Amino acid sequence: MAEAYIVAATRTAGGRKKGKLADWHPADLAGEVLNNLIDRTGADPALVEDVIMGCVGQAGEQGNNIARGAVLSSRFPESVPATSVDRQCGSSQQALHFAAQAVMSGTQDIVIAAGVESMTRVPMGTPVILPAKEGLGTPMSPRQKARYPNIQFSQFMGAEMVAAKYGLTKDQLDEYSYNSHQKAIAATQGGAFKDEIVGIEITDADGTKTLHTVDEGIRFDASLEGIKGVKLLREDGKLTAASSSQICDGASGVMIVSEAGLKTLGVDPIARIHHLTVIGGDPVIMLEAPIPATKRALAKAGMSIDDIDLFEVNEAFASVPVAWLKETGADPDRLNVNGGAIALGHPLGASGTKLMATLLNALKTRGKKYGLQTMCEGGGLANVTIVERL
Repeated sequence: MAEAYIVAATRTAGGRKKGKLADWHPADLAGEVLNNLIDRTGADPALVEDVIMGCVGQAGEQGNNIARGAVLSSRFPESVPATSVDRQCGSSQQALHFAAQAVMSGTQDIVIAAGVESMTRVPMGTPVILPAKEGLGTPMSPRQKARYPNIQFSQFMGAEMVAAKYGLTKDQLDEYSYNSHQKAIAATQGGAFKDEIVGIEITDADGTKTLHTVDEGIRFDASLEGIKGVKLLREDGKLTAASSSQICDGASGVMIVSEAGLKTLGVDPIARIHHLTVIGGDPVIMLEAPIPATKRALAKAGMSIDDIDLFEVNEAFASVPVAWLKETGADPDRLNVNGGAIALGHPLGASGTKLMATLLNALKTRGKKYGLQTMCEGGGLANVTIVERL
């Protein structure tokens, strides 16, 4: 089978809800990422054979095939096709998988995988909430209701169920969340993100134009005591807003090419796709699928957990990576070394390629070889991507 190589990876710095990226239409924001991938590689954009873009809130400004809208909002010619993917929070990680599979199949040589989410302009749940208000029904069909009687699928309940199932304490989750901020602060102040972030022009309140290059969700004054004092999401639970991922606006992307694509572009690869896995699990507990997905991916790749140098496990809720650590036996010092979504934000459909940009950058900075990325996804799904830095 042909190899698939990553030749560029980029992301915007995260923007808080109604924050610094709030004035950017998501198609335009994603277009900036597409342009930056071209800038990083020096490629002729006409050579891109497809753009596969993850997005969860595919309604309103993110409707009507947001991927195509991003292409038409970029410097790309009209000849470049595009399609949008929804695998919930793993949407752009799945976009990466589809792009890699297209290249590995030999049907395409240069493909972009990307993601975008403006949670300010298209609030979470919009594609479900608005039709329901108009009497157009909900995704829960009669057969699903019969299979899961009296159950409402909920990521918040799932996160609490994971904490209970794996015996996690509130103190563990709070301490993990505090450490996410501390790692993100150290990474930001040490310039660890500078090579992966594309600056986005914003206009400050006084009319001054600046570049947005620092993740807006990081709490530089975070304290463990403050995090422990945040109100519980439910009375008998263990999670709070402080131990959950932050609502975030952002976009990200990677360019994936074949051997022929490398020659056409005249560039060196930064990483090789080593393995791809996706699984389905229990949609009720929903968020534990990264655990069996990681185990399956390692077994299929003929690797052990200790063969992986760095891990990115999306911090949808602190219970997810903490349970993952407990069950996989991974070295916690290799996990989310520059912080995660609790500090940096979780722009839903953009998080997959966002994490990949961060993982590849961290592997390079630390001189490491293998990285593994995984994330929980609505419906009880999980993707796993293993890459080899070159």
